[in-house]
Amino acid sequence: MKTSYALRIVLLSFSVLGFRISVAQGQALSFTTHASSSLDDGEAAPAEGSFFPALENRGQTVASPLKHPYGIAPFSRIAAGAQISPLGVGALVALPLSEHLDARASGSLFNYSTTFTTQGFNVDANARLASAGITLDYYPFHKGFRLSPGVLFYNQNHVNASAPVTPGTSFQLNNMTFYAATPNSALGITPLSGTGGLGLHSRRPAFTATTGWGSLIPRSGRHWAIPFEVGAAFTGTPTVNMNLTGWACYDQAQTLCTNVNDPTNPISVEIQNDLQAQVAKWRKDLDPLKVYPIVSTGIVFNFDIRRPSLVR
Repeated sequence: MKTSYALRIVLLSFSVLGFRISVAQGQALSFTTHASSSLDDGEAAPAEGSFFPALENRGQTVASPLKHPYGIAPFSRIAAGAQISPLGVGALVALPLSEHLDARASGSLFNYSTTFTTQGFNVDANARLASAGITLDYYPFHKGFRLSPGVLFYNQNHVNASAPVTPGTSFQLNNMTFYAATPNSALGITPLSGTGGLGLHSRRPAFTATTGWGSLIPRSGRHWAIPFEVGAAFTGTPTVNMNLTGWACYDQAQTLCTNVNDPTNPISVEIQNDLQAQVAKWRKDLDPLKVYPIVSTGIVFNFDIRRPSLVR
């Protein structure tokens, strides 16, 4: 009897233990099925080391930066720098418009004075350069090489000069030699002097075309650049003019002298005709400047002006 009663207790214990194991297995299967379903529905995957990892990222989204194909989004950076060219010393700013395109604005100033002697005239010349323009820089290969059409919308480039002649000395116009009269206030004889000007802005605005190397806003993300470019500004035919005032003589002995602006004196008429012929020669010599050369370089720094957008 005792053995039979003990056997029954053992069997009952195994039955209870088996029921508990079955319940535990069912709960584990239910949790696994729920987790799998949650993942299929787009919930975050469990993180390592978490007891309920599937719940940790529930209802959250992770922000990631918007990455532009070449590292720079439109209008996200600005470049500013200095440059030097035959237009003068100036400043520039640039903005990226797209993967291949930048917009650039620049301005230049330069003043220079010098004295020299030519054809008997003592020339005191002053060059004043002032210009501003806008340019589109196109980078066809995502590298430094660029093509840059533009417009010079402001152009006041010109040269003014005064050109007196020492009294009693000779001067030449159109290969003809004349002499500056010696001033005599009693006779109304005044010193001979000339004034002239050269204009390099007959076409306004002027189209510009350049090519070069070195991106003002490198797509690699670098902050510094040293660009170089060559090209031309199509500023039109240069304007050249010169006027004479005072007295001049046909001979060194000063026996045949006249006011150079007296339209009735044949010596004055000859001087004025030779003056116009000489100006025509100067215009022809300076005609190549209608395509004004541009060779420039400089140093530029660029920086962020807005952060990239975020996607969620």
